[in-house]
Amino acid sequence: MKAIIAAAGTGGHINPGIAIANKIKQMEPNSQIIFIGTNRGLENDLVPRAGYELKTINAYGFDRSISIQNVKKIYKTFHSVKVVKKMIDEFKPDIVIGTGGYICVPVGLAAKKKKIPLVLHESNAFPGVAVKILSKKADKILLGFEDAIKRLPKAKQTAVTGTPTKVKKLSLSENKIKEILNQNGLNTNKPIVLFFGGSQGAHSINTSLIEIISKQKNKNYQIMWAAGPAQYEEIKTNLFKEYNLKIDEIPNVKIVPYIYNMEEMMNVVDLVICRSGAMTITEIANVGKPAIFIPFPFATENHQEYNAKVLEKVGAAKIILDKDLNSKMLNESIEELVKNKDLLAKMGEKANKIAIPNVEGKIYEEIKKVVK
Repeated sequence: MKAIIAAAGTGGHINPGIAIANKIKQMEPNSQIIFIGTNRGLENDLVPRAGYELKTINAYGFDRSISIQNVKKIYKTFHSVKVVKKMIDEFKPDIVIGTGGYICVPVGLAAKKKKIPLVLHESNAFPGVAVKILSKKADKILLGFEDAIKRLPKAKQTAVTGTPTKVKKLSLSENKIKEILNQNGLNTNKPIVLFFGGSQGAHSINTSLIEIISKQKNKNYQIMWAAGPAQYEEIKTNLFKEYNLKIDEIPNVKIVPYIYNMEEMMNVVDLVICRSGAMTITEIANVGKPAIFIPFPFATENHQEYNAKVLEKVGAAKIILDKDLNSKMLNESIEELVKNKDLLAKMGEKANKIAIPNVEGKIYEEIKKVVK
């Protein structure tokens, strides 16, 4: 198979693209795959690191405001359709695959003009603008969540495949669990709540946590907190200056810039509190953990809230809107859950029920149907 994969911007778009490419190569080792992205996003690091060639074009997301800058971006994006058509002529792909985001628009339009089959993958429960624009043209749209189907009324064909992620449910021995916790100064005596806000951290979550920690409100639970590399040093300084707390010596609390063993950590904690990107929702469902989601309020078309509702409506999660978030509400919500082990277990089971097994396999099968 010869495939072009359009993936740009964030890991939420690029990592699924790489996972799809890896599955194609696994099933068909002689496949040829190239990626199309921009010269600005994470694709410039992640795609070559994964062993794939990256070609770049001038493409941009569209602002909803009218400005000279926005008009220029639109012009450059649609002008790049010609560039992609030349790439298609040279590479002669059997299929073009887009994993959401603005890069899909020029690549998808070029594919259809060249009569190349087009498959899109949409991770979010509320499809993005690019997928909506191309929904009528795409041969098939693969979805992370069933909720997205009703929001794509013009789609020719859809299939719910789930979203590829490396985080899975693990069977860990008691000794291994203790080892993971001990490495972070935690133990099995009290429930453990995992906090994270994405690779850069989440300011509103971090602010609420500082107040919980400084006033020692977390006496009934332990905190594992990935503050984000950009905010870790600031938090470290503020905790010491304002509360005379040394970041590595706070009882029942472990604060780190980033969690590198997220799969293990997610498997050993009792409750997860985080934003609600599509990848995060998928990981929590895979592992089968209860959650409190605080959707990022500035996500395009508020898609993170729609993602969070996927787990909320089955009883696996609670949602606190960012505008309503404060330390009192957050702590009360945590206390209510951690005091009830049975409730936590049931919520985790409900989360795991929406997990989709063999995601990459399902995506590959759907792609093969279109190529044939």
